[in-house]
Amino acid sequence: MSTVLITGCSSGFGLETAKLFLENGWKVVATMRQPKADIMPASDNLTVLPLDVTNPDSIAATLDQAGDIDVLVNNAGFGAAVPIELIDPATARQLFETNTLGTLAMVQAVLPGFRKRRSGTVINVTSATTLRPLPLVSVYRASKAAVDALTESLAIEMQPFDVRVHIVLPGRAPETSFGSNAMPHLRGLDNPDYKPMIEGFITHARENGGPVTHAVDVAAAVWRAAIDPNAPLRIAAGADAVQWMSAAE
Repeated sequence: MSTVLITGCSSGFGLETAKLFLENGWKVVATMRQPKADIMPASDNLTVLPLDVTNPDSIAATLDQAGDIDVLVNNAGFGAAVPIELIDPATARQLFETNTLGTLAMVQAVLPGFRKRRSGTVINVTSATTLRPLPLVSVYRASKAAVDALTESLAIEMQPFDVRVHIVLPGRAPETSFGSNAMPHLRGLDNPDYKPMIEGFITHARENGGPVTHAVDVAAAVWRAAIDPNAPLRIAAGADAVQWMSAAE
């Protein structure tokens, strides 16, 4: 029986992905900063563990409890919608520490085992915003674009060891808590020059009309990356992400 470790499982993409793997008979190590024992129905195949991807001791402890894994899904992350001029340096650092360096740390932690066994899959969930420029998400977008670049090179480095590497790119997901989690970092509504742009961004982010990404779309894309040996390096997740990727090609 194969084992997957998924980061950021408290809600949204991570939670839906964990459910899908469980439904298909995998052992699932669902990790999150603050574990919730009842987040999913009890199962002998489910292990819920605490994990802070910015803390090396937390990573080591979690992987020690998880044991050998076959697939790593780096999903943990957060966003912020702020004009470049106004973003708090602490928020900018946190974006890169969590989204970029946290992903890097998790990858480094599992690669020795994958390389030794000559098997394993790394799946990094980034963002379709890396496919096109958008206002107000510049630093978030940069943190995810860095993961895209890292993953592309990693895929080449891992070829000799039969370790597969993939990028999953979700689009806008109004049904998840991603937008609400980004709100505490919002700045600029008191600035008359930026206020119209920010208000328009917030309205668009909350709209359910038009092509969007659902959590099940991301779970399906991650599942494909995990089980399909012929899956491409980059997989768009969600109708909007598919459109953006087609336009970028």
